[in-house]
Amino acid sequence: MLKKLLPDLLLSPAYGSRAMTESVPKYTLPESEMSPETAYRLIHDELMLDGNARLNLATFVTTWMEPEAEQLMAETFDKNMIDKDEYPQTAEIETRCVNMVARLFNAPEDAEAVGVSTLGSSEAVMLAGMAMKWNWRKRREAAAQPSSRPNLILGTNVQVVWEKFCRYWEIEARYIPMREGSYVIQPDQVTARIDENTIGVVAILGTTFTGEFEPIEAIHDAVVEHNVSNGLAVPLHIDAASGGFVAPFIHPQLRWDFRLPNVVSINVSGHKYGLVYPGVGWAIWRDRSYLPEELIFHVNYLGGDMPTFTLNFSRPGNQIIGQYYNFLRLGRDGYTRIIATLRDTATELAARVADLGPFELLSDGSAIPVFAFRLKDSSRYSVYDISERLRTRGWQVPAYTMPPDACAVAVLRIVVREGFSRDMADMLIADIAKIMDELDATPPLQPKVADEGFHHS
Repeated sequence: MLKKLLPDLLLSPAYGSRAMTESVPKYTLPESEMSPETAYRLIHDELMLDGNARLNLATFVTTWMEPEAEQLMAETFDKNMIDKDEYPQTAEIETRCVNMVARLFNAPEDAEAVGVSTLGSSEAVMLAGMAMKWNWRKRREAAAQPSSRPNLILGTNVQVVWEKFCRYWEIEARYIPMREGSYVIQPDQVTARIDENTIGVVAILGTTFTGEFEPIEAIHDAVVEHNVSNGLAVPLHIDAASGGFVAPFIHPQLRWDFRLPNVVSINVSGHKYGLVYPGVGWAIWRDRSYLPEELIFHVNYLGGDMPTFTLNFSRPGNQIIGQYYNFLRLGRDGYTRIIATLRDTATELAARVADLGPFELLSDGSAIPVFAFRLKDSSRYSVYDISERLRTRGWQVPAYTMPPDACAVAVLRIVVREGFSRDMADMLIADIAKIMDELDATPPLQPKVADEGFHHS
């Protein structure tokens, strides 16, 4: 009698229901519904095929946060960040974060720094690039000069979003090539490419390829001198996606930010060393005058006047809350302790990799907690073989070639993030050493050839 009263679902073993014994549609909508528990198990089990995010040493994005931060973020998934009239306190918290970041980057006291939250540095880059283009066009039109051929100066070591920006907004990308042994741009290379159509110069605080800082102050001074000599007003934008939440805490004397008067805008990723789950970023301008009013839209159909400067519209407010939690929870001292610990772990790990013998360091993790290394002799096996064997042990360590004109150099790169302990570093070194012994004993018959899949075209 009891069996007749209970639903069949409750009497079926977890993996004995019909939904678990038949394949579910992969690319069409199922005809019938299923229980929430079954849907959860199906998706949960499929996601086990993904790699372990904590062992992903390729990504820069945060893969661990405190439980209290996760709880706050879960509570604010449903708040639409664009709807500031309905969620005024979330909007106020966004404003506080913008001010905190602007002051962290030494925005001038006598200026009105402004900024916006974004889905990440990719969106922030697009917004800052558009502002540079609009300001350049206004200067050209005021001087009765043509404005049909804008260009942007940047290295081939930039993240691919800059290539997207130039292509989408029809801007000539004047790339500075890399060369073996030098993977950042230099001041003389920058000024040699500037002309009256240059909308700006991009310098990187923490490159994707090696984690190095470009010589930003020297580039800045060279551009200022070139501007004065040639009657130009070419500004600098700093791509601080990876280094913006690193340098202020462990390199406080480094002049790369708004202390340099010709730096007009900065982007930074909150979901990298800002220690927030993806995705959140920030775009900051040193003064309101550098953010053209024509780029700001006003909408009122959500209940009030909403000024907006974004490429997206609706998005959850929980990443903003996660960033604010970290700012309050950690403060300057907490961020300094965490970033310094990550830096120390990275530099020690880099030194231990070098001590293994077969490797040569391209960077040592002292700028941001990231370092790249290559094989001294790649005639018997390649960095791709090492990367592939590390994956069988759970580690995801990317292998890739450097940008033009250094693409003959193939490297491995390790990103040390919050949640990567010294004990994990010990295990990683032990696995690399074991893999090197295996490869020395039985190298692949056909070593993999370096490809160009990692960097932009």
